[in-house]
Amino acid sequence: MVASSHSVTVRAYKFDGSEHRSWPAEIVQHDGSLVVLHAFFQEEVRHQILGTIPCGTLSVEYYWLDRWYNVFRFYKPNGEVRNYYCNVNVPPEFDGQNLRYIDLDIDILVNADHSYEVLDLADFEENALRYNYPQKIQTRAHNAVIELQQLIESRSFPFDE
Repeated sequence: MVASSHSVTVRAYKFDGSEHRSWPAEIVQHDGSLVVLHAFFQEEVRHQILGTIPCGTLSVEYYWLDRWYNVFRFYKPNGEVRNYYCNVNVPPEFDGQNLRYIDLDIDILVNADHSYEVLDLADFEENALRYNYPQKIQTRAHNAVIELQQLIESRSFPFDE
């Protein structure tokens, strides 16, 4: 287990290889396939689904190098859990400086009370056609949604706080 903190860059890509977004983060844990990062919102963000995310919001980000999803736990500046946001993605690659993943569009918004909503299924279907997602990728993405739902409903890690 590595628990030393150093800066990394997270890079999210679309299936065609174009970079969708990137942000700086600090690695706080690397234990087997699990990489945990901390990232702070440097400015207020207005998000269509998440609403206004104030400057100073902490995002604790959980990436597994062998799983088809990641989970962000957002904390309000006062330390309360705001919500969770799950991304379905191709398992990331991590070289110690950059964590890269291909976002497969499907997201799950999980409220602090663990109620949740699966989002962007239409975007996934549209992009599956646009980018010609192989059937294996489509199956893995749908399985990732089922696995996330089971983790959320059972309040298993990382939904156990």
